[in-house]
Amino acid sequence: MEWEAVVFRVVAVDLKPLKSKPYLQTTINMTDQLLNERLDHFSPITLEEMGKVRLMNRTDTKYITSMECLYQLLSQMDCDYYIQEIDKQRMNSYETVYLDTSDAEMFIAHHNGHSKREKVRIRTYVNSNIRFLEIKKKNNKGRTSKKRIQLTKEEDYVKVATDFLNPNCSFEASMLFPHVETDYDRITLVNSAKSERLTIDVNLSFKNHRTGEYKALPDFVILELKQDANKDSFARQLFTDFRLRPTGLSKYCIGSILTDPTLKRNLFKNKLVQINKLSNYKYGVIS
Repeated sequence: MEWEAVVFRVVAVDLKPLKSKPYLQTTINMTDQLLNERLDHFSPITLEEMGKVRLMNRTDTKYITSMECLYQLLSQMDCDYYIQEIDKQRMNSYETVYLDTSDAEMFIAHHNGHSKREKVRIRTYVNSNIRFLEIKKKNNKGRTSKKRIQLTKEEDYVKVATDFLNPNCSFEASMLFPHVETDYDRITLVNSAKSERLTIDVNLSFKNHRTGEYKALPDFVILELKQDANKDSFARQLFTDFRLRPTGLSKYCIGSILTDPTLKRNLFKNKLVQINKLSNYKYGVIS
């Protein structure tokens, strides 16, 4: 497929509003009334106010859990945390299409444990219909950097994407193709001291653009704590009390192995076991 066709396909066709996609309706409906009731107990904070939260010496830590555990966590956090609210919405939909080479070189670099690796993705904030092309890199010291440009309907997608990718990415734009699409709803909390943010991703689903396979994880939750390394954290202590352990997790890699049986997966077998345990095999064993 020519690069021009790839860009048009991903940006103009596949990135439609999340809730217009029939194959996601079941997943979306899994966000039940109980979750919304728990979120109603939090006081709101605006996007503008969230922008003032500056974490100068930030560390990011991921955790995974189940919806049942999330309900319990939220019931203990509403007095200490605000919830981001945009246009009266407390859960916001994200849609991300990850690009990779025909041989999945970026996936393989991650699987093989390379310290230097990168991801290229087109991310859409569905509620606001804002879209970015992003390059995310991790160096051999474990530090992560991200560059992105906004894509608008008026722009020449092909030229803008090519001009951005070629000087900033390790791969030529013409080498990249849409691989895995990840959809989820995100809740964002910030503590009263404004020293940490917590993102909560629910209703995860994956669609593989190469194989056509689809996988939903409606009972699976990803938590990511972004905090000032020098500050105490109520959330971190709460996670410890609930026996949640920090874990490395890539949505792109998990989505890839769940929807493409031909890919290497040895490094991620333990993650698959964890996902199955958290889901209590409710939706069938994930292989």
